[in-house]
Amino acid sequence: MLKVAVFVSGGGTDLQSILDACEAKQIHAEVKLVISNRKNAYGLQRAIAKGIKAEWIKDEEIILQRLQEEQIDLVVLAGYLAIVSEKLIKAYENRIINIHPSLIPSFCGPGFYGLHVHEAALKRGVKVSGATVHIVSEVVDGGPIVLQEACDISDLKTAEEIQARVLEIEHRILPKAVGLFADQRIKIEEERVVIL
Repeated sequence: MLKVAVFVSGGGTDLQSILDACEAKQIHAEVKLVISNRKNAYGLQRAIAKGIKAEWIKDEEIILQRLQEEQIDLVVLAGYLAIVSEKLIKAYENRIINIHPSLIPSFCGPGFYGLHVHEAALKRGVKVSGATVHIVSEVVDGGPIVLQEACDISDLKTAEEIQARVLEIEHRILPKAVGLFADQRIKIEEERVVIL
């Protein structure tokens, strides 16, 4: 079974979507470790409630050590508001995925996180938004795309409304992406993800 570590910085609703999918046996994976760069992240409480090791760690050397100790196969960045080091990316090459609240390559890269993404979409007047799961590379939000799903946002008036609608997509496609890894259906060819 795929051993997963999930990194969170906030409430952990994306983490919860993975935990629910594991519990329902929809994916052949087990969350072994939850790490946060913020001591009071509610995502840590979600993990503790499920009996999962939950740790507040900021030092990447210690993070890498913990991933190795727990024999982690896949790292999932689920609302993790920190840039992952090149060393960690190399150690887990093509085995770190991130959920981003837009249709990459729109509204992504440095500074585009959380509500900022939806504020930018609203300001630009885009009619369609969505979420993307991608492999993490040295380029922020620049790795190969695993899954994307779009939604109409033309009827929405605030960034918070867009965020809520996009979050529903995140909760669908992030567990699905973990499931694809668990079933060994992800192959990378020429910087593109091929789903087998």
